[in-house]
Amino acid sequence: MVAAAAGDEIQLQLVSAYRSVAYQEGILRKKLEKGQAIDEILRVSAAPGFSEHHSGRAVDITAPGFPALEKVFEDSEAFAWLGEHAARYGFRLSYPRGNPHGVAYEPWHWAWWGER
Repeated sequence: MVAAAAGDEIQLQLVSAYRSVAYQEGILRKKLEKGQAIDEILRVSAAPGFSEHHSGRAVDITAPGFPALEKVFEDSEAFAWLGEHAARYGFRLSYPRGNPHGVAYEPWHWAWWGER
């Protein structure tokens, strides 16, 4: 998929992929230590043991000139390219706006579900 995007002059940059349960626990713990409420945290970060990143199927993507893990990524040519082409490579946006899981919109978070 990255090569296909590059062929269309789109650069996809990997931010993160596999995360262990322990790593996810660390993310949660740091947010709690900063005073964030658990319900607020769980709207944007999966509980340890429940993240798509634990499966090795999920990737967080950005593009040059865009900050990592920010909604502004939706304004990038890379996001538009993914929306048009990612399904060909078995990827889909995990958390679109209004998703049934109640997870905050994450235009950067894509998961592999198999070739379509």
